[in-house]
Amino acid sequence: MKKKEFSRLIEKTDDGSATLFVPQLDEHYHSTKGARTESQHIFVDTGLKACTAVSPQILEVGFGTGLNAWLTLEEAERSRREVCYTGVELYPLAWEAVEQLHYVDERWELFKRMHTSPWEKEVELTPYFTLRKMQGDINRLLKADSLLAEGDNTWKADLIYFDAFAPDKQPEMWSQELFDRLYVLLNDGGILTTYCAKGTVRRMLQTAGFVVERLPGPPGGKREILRGRKL
Repeated sequence: MKKKEFSRLIEKTDDGSATLFVPQLDEHYHSTKGARTESQHIFVDTGLKACTAVSPQILEVGFGTGLNAWLTLEEAERSRREVCYTGVELYPLAWEAVEQLHYVDERWELFKRMHTSPWEKEVELTPYFTLRKMQGDINRLLKADSLLAEGDNTWKADLIYFDAFAPDKQPEMWSQELFDRLYVLLNDGGILTTYCAKGTVRRMLQTAGFVVERLPGPPGGKREILRGRKL
């Protein structure tokens, strides 16, 4: 996908929360069946709660609106688990666009700080949640062999949220090469979770080495989602 400016429209989803719609791609950032419901189910309930790491290191492919990160922050505080969260985004959203989604009523300043904090820098948002936002193409970032070198923990993760736009909208993000690299950086016992349950994606994950489960999708939403484990 060539770098260009896209227009984004705000749409309300079935659970009352909002999402962004990109007309040029005919694509939504979150499910129209429920933005918050989808994120909570796929990434927090199926991902973070299933992760056995005491202090999980999380990599999100597609930081987007920050909804996944915010729900993870809330769960980290509830469970008192120290989470180190890295979000990679090629096209960061301006705070003014995210602000209009009204994802947070209370703790508004903390949510704003999450979006306005500097990129390429670790920021402790709470005692249980440290954020590092990386701007760039995940494919290019992970092609540097030094990032995957033995003993280099820069990109090591216990949990990967794979939340790129759909394969037919952003095919370069759903390649065997990328899944192979994500498998390498994932710690043993780690998890990758994604909303996409296409057979081609499942087979690529299996080829990379993941043990893949097809799990029920979020209430009222997709019938199935995928979760891969590195044993």
